[in-house]
Amino acid sequence: MPNIKSAKKRVKTNARDEVRNRAAKATMRSAIKRTNAAIAADAETKGVLVHDTQSLIGRLSKRGIIHKSKASRLQSRLMKRANKAAEA
Repeated sequence: MPNIKSAKKRVKTNARDEVRNRAAKATMRSAIKRTNAAIAADAETKGVLVHDTQSLIGRLSKRGIIHKSKASRLQSRLMKRANKAAEA
């Protein structure tokens, strides 16, 4: 247990931030799965979903919830999948 007042506050804020970050990551994973399913099914909404998912990933990176390299990698894989589906 922390004894210093600021350390006690950090424990509280870390717990709050952890819950918020976990929810944001879960939202991101769900969006990626939904987009991949749309790409695989060749749905008409896949273009909008790809754009929205990339935007979401970028926002999470900007807020520091995921690392910028991970965000870039996820966005790249998403676009690669979408472009491959567009070719076929």
